Amino acid sequence: MIGVIDYGFGNLQSVQNALEFLHIPNCLVSQPNQMKTCTRLILPGVGAFGQAMQKLDTLDFIDELRTWVHAGKPLLGICLGMQLLFESSCEFGQYKGLGFISGSVRSLKEKSGELPMPHIGWNDTHKINNNSRLLSGLGKDETYYYVHSYYCDPDDEKLIAAQTSYGFLFTSVVEHGSLYGCQFHPEKSQKAGLRILENYWKLC
Repeated sequence: MIGVIDYGFGNLQSVQNALEFLHIPNCLVSQPNQMKTCTRLILPGVGAFGQAMQKLDTLDFIDELRTWVHAGKPLLGICLGMQLLFESSCEFGQYKGLGFISGSVRSLKEKSGELPMPHIGWNDTHKINNNSRLLSGLGKDETYYYVHSYYCDPDDEKLIAAQTSYGFLFTSVVEHGSLYGCQFHPEKSQKAGLRILENYWKLC
């Protein structure tokens, strides 16, 4: 069972629709004690980093997520959900993240020049880790759907599974043990995105 964390900052319906299309058992997790029925979790996210962390804290998810990750159970962060896996973000101030991955979340605008913000739409994504479990069976270059103004900057480049260009190369997929993250929205990325969700389901 994949649990989709419902904390008020996620594109829940699209994620669940994609999982249902793939016939993958799933449920909404709106309280931490519901996590015990799940074998995998998805942390979606749309909105501001600081507010999302505050909501996770208010709903008592943070300690439970830390216990989950320390136990080596799979967790997939999508868009803002991927960013929350990192130590900090500079979005509208300085905020601490979940700290599961060393590194920070930075502004795209600082390095992308005069390109429009946010970065919205389809963009080519280049796989740099041929052993990526999340991207298994996918081509070296695939196209996914993005909506974001900030990007993840991991301290360890070995964690980067794929990169995308938007004025510069930024990290678009990370893998770290049982942790996975996609800056794009796999649930909105048609066949390639559905393959990622299917790969995540088949990981263990």
